[in-house]
Amino acid sequence: MGKMFNKVAYDNLSDFVFGKAVHPVTLKNGMVIGGGKVLPEVNFTLPTMAVNKDTLPEAVAHYKEMITGICERAKELGEKDGFVAEIENLPNFPFNPDWGIEVCKTVVDVIKEYEAKYGVKGAVRITPNDNREGKELDHMYKGKQWSDLMKTFEGCAKVGADLLSVESLGGKETHDEAVMFCDLPKVIFALSVIGCNDMNKLWTEVANIAGRTGAISAGDTACGFANTAMVLAGKNYIPGVFGAVVRVIASVRSIVAYECGAQGPDKDCGYEGVYLKAITGRPISMEGRVAACAHLSSVGNVASCLCDLWSNESTPNIMLLGGMAPTVSYEQLIYDCRLMNQAHARGKDAALLLRDLNADSDSKLDPHAYILRPDVVLDISKEMVKVDGYYPRAKKAASATLAHMKKGYDAGKLNLDEKELMWLGNLAEAVDKMPADVGEFTESIIDECENLDPKKYDM
Repeated sequence: MGKMFNKVAYDNLSDFVFGKAVHPVTLKNGMVIGGGKVLPEVNFTLPTMAVNKDTLPEAVAHYKEMITGICERAKELGEKDGFVAEIENLPNFPFNPDWGIEVCKTVVDVIKEYEAKYGVKGAVRITPNDNREGKELDHMYKGKQWSDLMKTFEGCAKVGADLLSVESLGGKETHDEAVMFCDLPKVIFALSVIGCNDMNKLWTEVANIAGRTGAISAGDTACGFANTAMVLAGKNYIPGVFGAVVRVIASVRSIVAYECGAQGPDKDCGYEGVYLKAITGRPISMEGRVAACAHLSSVGNVASCLCDLWSNESTPNIMLLGGMAPTVSYEQLIYDCRLMNQAHARGKDAALLLRDLNADSDSKLDPHAYILRPDVVLDISKEMVKVDGYYPRAKKAASATLAHMKKGYDAGKLNLDEKELMWLGNLAEAVDKMPADVGEFTESIIDECENLDPKKYDM
């Protein structure tokens, strides 16, 4: 276990803004993330197709076409600050590490060619699919699935991946149960007890791989947890306030990567990244309106308030009227980044005005948007770091988030109907009844986790 952060990185809200991080990340080619400019992070994937050993050459050709189109458009637009290309491995790639490594090398080689010929700078984030699930899984930290995941990380780093990330799944089997029944104590157990333990083991090893290979241990995302809750809330399957509080609790889990040596930027679909930035001062990647190509959300503008990389989430290699979809997404990202960077160029007041306009345009309409407001993020973060221990901090994250949403409603800054208000009260009561001691809490809840096999986690 690394040392927990016990204070926030920002003393003043006026310093908490897109494009600027207390601890920027500098890449080997000179690109700086969080050093004063927002850069685009373009994510792309295959069109609908079967991927196996016979179709792998076709898949690799798609990736080469996608990154070539992006680099060509960057050249045409005269962009010199650089971009990040994220490769999210497909689900079967980690079972065949060489496939993911070949795709990564293909993308890296094209980027290097364009930098050498045209001065177009780019970097690669590799995000292997966390394959540690399913009936074949014997153990989370040993065996073939763990080994293949680590081989993918190391192999991709050796062929030139700059940033190492993953959407890790430790505790997801329990969290899925909890979300279905809006069981907040079980959410806290999944994220702070199982999840944080898993993050410590996983990210200690990823940091070791980064150290051996010269890559950067970047960061995780609670996509399988908090994004699941956010999407379910967006479809009115669960309360919006429940989805929002899960997001903030998830930050307690995701920040463990930084405690283990990650430097950032975290991964785009981890909207909890705003809390990580507040506490660690590390740069973050965020996605919003341009990510509508991958999923709809209620946070399209507010998500940009604190971003250092601005992402499209993911788009398949299909033809649109303007061109291939990944190239179109890249262009959309570039224009958003230009606007944010021009705001910085005009001075601090202009940047803060743009930040606050983006926050105000979304935050009143949805609980998830509200808890991404920079002022709310910084206030809740200050309360979270007052307590030590993952379980106590997760409880504090929950109680503080619920209190801030109630405060926002009372002040007319957050719209909530009677059902949502009822859930605010019920959830706050559930947190108040939870034991103070993590051992007592674990003993009281572990037998209720039907899909959890504690032995696989060394519990």
